[in-house]
Amino acid sequence: MDVITNLINQIDAWVWGWWMILLLLGTHIFMTIRTGVIQRKIGTAIKLSVTKDPDGEGEVSQFGALTTALASTIGTGNIIGVGTAIALGGPGAVLWCWLTGVFGIATKYSESLIAVKYRVKTKDGRMQGGAMYALERGLHMKWLGLIFAIFGGFASFGIGCATQVNAIATVCQENLRIPPAAVGIAVAVLTALVIFGGIKAIANVCEKLVPFMAAFYVVGCFIILCINYDFIVPAVVTICKMAFTPGAAAGGLVGRGIMMAMQYGIARGLFSNESGMGSAPIAAAAAQTRNPVRQALVSSTGTFWDTVVVCLMTGLVLVTSIMKNPAIDMGEITNGGVLTTLAFQQIPVLGPVILVVGIISFAYSTVLGWAYYGERCVEYFAGRKGLVPYRVLYIAVAVIAPVISLNLVWTIADILNALMALPNLVAVLLLSNVIVAETKKYINNLDAKDDTEIEIIDR
Repeated sequence: MDVITNLINQIDAWVWGWWMILLLLGTHIFMTIRTGVIQRKIGTAIKLSVTKDPDGEGEVSQFGALTTALASTIGTGNIIGVGTAIALGGPGAVLWCWLTGVFGIATKYSESLIAVKYRVKTKDGRMQGGAMYALERGLHMKWLGLIFAIFGGFASFGIGCATQVNAIATVCQENLRIPPAAVGIAVAVLTALVIFGGIKAIANVCEKLVPFMAAFYVVGCFIILCINYDFIVPAVVTICKMAFTPGAAAGGLVGRGIMMAMQYGIARGLFSNESGMGSAPIAAAAAQTRNPVRQALVSSTGTFWDTVVVCLMTGLVLVTSIMKNPAIDMGEITNGGVLTTLAFQQIPVLGPVILVVGIISFAYSTVLGWAYYGERCVEYFAGRKGLVPYRVLYIAVAVIAPVISLNLVWTIADILNALMALPNLVAVLLLSNVIVAETKKYINNLDAKDDTEIEIIDR
């Protein structure tokens, strides 16, 4: 077993090595240039995200599709993942994480655009889309679409379910003294009640849960920053300085140099916002929208909220709390979860509450979002007959997740996420001319309707 574990760890280290980081970040920068810096439209995109488009064809509102995607992307990575980046890469990792989000907006826009453009509809009126359909219908590479769907389906059990439920169980046990087994059963029941209702039920829950949890967490972080106000400017200076140079700062913070800061900051940013992974476009394809560019803009705000706002807030809270409280010994901490917990505990009453509510709500919403992604992937390679077995297995994983060791599960899910990204990036890069053409066609006339008939499939 040790040999297998070591082999899997080596594969994980390789697939998430510098080549993958450079491929993803390179795609972000390339698509930023190709789309004419689509980030400049973020204000318009935010406005569109809360505007209904009843004239467009789809299953759920644009906002419903966005919150379903945000449900999966705003997860424990926004809290614990940022702590890991700081613990291993130094405070400068926060800047690289933020920059990854800024450039990642272009890739999220691009992958969502082709997901909508090449989406199909089943005979019973359900929308299907994502990298697998873009590969099949846009590039005639169904074999690669199948590979994406298989990796995505299996990845959902790990990153979408097991690791998230385990995080909920851990925080409930440590802070509320609730037995892990009870948490697993409760989450499984709540998940079953939602996912058997399909995308509309998931979107309805996410429309209510995601805005609440994000607002609660951001307001909580803002209050903590008000308490730490005297360290905000020093923290920003430290983050910017240590993104490029090694050195030391108050609170035992140590800059580990540009290479370490880049590696951990970029990796955590990519992992958190999922830009380039191909997951969020699956939800985007179900949206009611009159043209692909309109929904692509809405989807791109997911990366903005996830990394540019939430991850940045977490980073500032952690760095200011560490600098203000000498009791946090950075020399002894290499675990992001421990660092995050210690930082939030420095704030009496409020800090632990924000951490507990944040992790529980973020993790549960991720369970729902990834359940939908997994279903669409399973339906692509196994047909509708695979949906009920998938849902049953997904719920079973939720039950046992709190009482199993997740190190190996997390590592395998990490590998599958990277393997999902590769076919998706092939679709984005090879269809970049289509993305550019569609952008030019609709970007200055977002109300124009795409009258292209959506193909009906017998699947």
